[in-house]
Amino acid sequence: MSCLRQAGAGITKQFYVLRMSSSVHIINSSSLSPDELEHVSRSVEAIIGARVHRSHLRVELERAFDSSRGQYNSSVLLAQLLSLKQSLPGKIIALVDVDLYVPVLTFVYGEAQLEGAAAIVSTHRLHNSFYGVDENRPLLIERVEKEIVHELGHTFGLFHCHQFECVMRSSTYVEEIDFKKATMCKECEGVLYRKVRGS
Repeated sequence: MSCLRQAGAGITKQFYVLRMSSSVHIINSSSLSPDELEHVSRSVEAIIGARVHRSHLRVELERAFDSSRGQYNSSVLLAQLLSLKQSLPGKIIALVDVDLYVPVLTFVYGEAQLEGAAAIVSTHRLHNSFYGVDENRPLLIERVEKEIVHELGHTFGLFHCHQFECVMRSSTYVEEIDFKKATMCKECEGVLYRKVRGS
């Protein structure tokens, strides 16, 4: 249930002002170009409403590498990001190219601290080339935007959604990411509004 759009433009404007008091810092440790990162930042800012800043801090990926799996433990990297809270107030999300995992899963597209400060997203399995298909850069950027919004939604306290097109729906396959929109359904947007208003 969401009263955001039903209540009229006044509430929508108030919601936008409330969210813009928050900030998001993107740490880019991926191969995205400055222009691509700028595009992603502006898109995320428009959807989430928080001000998005790009940070030049470095993520120490080698600390999270598991040689037995050939992957990187996303929870280790998340802990590293949380140590940056004092220097980067607000939400922190890192973008990396390496393949991420958590011990109970084969891989993850990303991970976030629920109702916390940090999140991480991997581009590794978002590339068409990972699946033996011709690379599609615009599609990659769309997928990155969706995954960043999804993980940031968790940091604001949102759980997975059952609406097929909502960005907060859980994705096991990249095709499910493509099916989703980059935006939240009315119910999730309403929850986000209440979370931000109460913070």
